[in-house]
Amino acid sequence: MPWDLKPDRPIYTQLIEQIQLNIFSGVYPLGSKLPSVRDLAQEAAVNPNTMQRALAKLEEDGLIITHRTSGRSITEDANMVKLARNRLAKEQIAEFLEKMKLMGFEKQETLTLITTMLEEMKK
Repeated sequence: MPWDLKPDRPIYTQLIEQIQLNIFSGVYPLGSKLPSVRDLAQEAAVNPNTMQRALAKLEEDGLIITHRTSGRSITEDANMVKLARNRLAKEQIAEFLEKMKLMGFEKQETLTLITTMLEEMKK
């Protein structure tokens, strides 16, 4: 799995988002076992403490479950994953809309651009 970490945002936040995306897209299926903290940290080229912190946040959010003797796994609760996916999508949309507003786009202009892009993607 390629880790595309950018220097302009906190690494911890990016790790959370990338693991979430891997869960939402099925790269990490429901109930599957995650690699160890050290393996994930090495793969992402980050400090294991940073990866541990990201995984702890995902566990707090209910997406990851820690098993005392056998590591971590993805939740089997499909509804929990759906809620988290929708929450992340809303955050991304709100961020996008705020940027469009800052660039001076009106609501209808933004909708027109989105519609046009969607039509172009169909081709």
